[in-house]
Amino acid sequence: MRCANRPRMSLVGVMAVLGGLYLTGAPPSRAADENAHTPAADVVTGAWQRHKATFSYIGYTSHYTCDGLEERVRAILLHLGARKDAKVVASGCPGPIGTPSRSASVDADFYALAPVDDAGGSDTIKARWTALEVTPKRPKFMGDGDCELIQAMKDLITKNFSLRDIEYRTDCVPHQLMMDGFAVKGQALRALPEKSATVTTVKG
Repeated sequence: MRCANRPRMSLVGVMAVLGGLYLTGAPPSRAADENAHTPAADVVTGAWQRHKATFSYIGYTSHYTCDGLEERVRAILLHLGARKDAKVVASGCPGPIGTPSRSASVDADFYALAPVDDAGGSDTIKARWTALEVTPKRPKFMGDGDCELIQAMKDLITKNFSLRDIEYRTDCVPHQLMMDGFAVKGQALRALPEKSATVTTVKG
């Protein structure tokens, strides 16, 4: 383990252990899920659209370093379907570099898919509506201590991603680590993997 070089987050008291908020790197690959059978009706033409958003994080229960907050927010954006070149910058963390802070300003610059009617456009790709779930247990890098972050990101998520049948719940209580305190569920528009987007006919 290279803990000294890894951006970390910290919770008040023992909450870091209970909430599992220390960063574990990039989210696991969704290759298996993406290759699952999908109804044809859920496959659409999409185009990448640029989004810039800013939100303020104030944590009464969970404290993050600026580096840790950047990595966590970016991981969430990628899970929602943002393009891999997403950029996140957190600023305003007081104290020395690497010191957990209860507040920060976060700027996100990323591309997300939107459905379009022009299937022949040069900048369009195949996309599909896929099940979305963000809870303390899914994806694996999330934890109970991320409740206040998901609460702060609500406008960013609901206003900048193509979502369907969305349920957005946060039950955060200051200074208390709530079990199952948040859930974001529904469908998100994600890029179709290249292998799934290309169909090859083999003639015998």
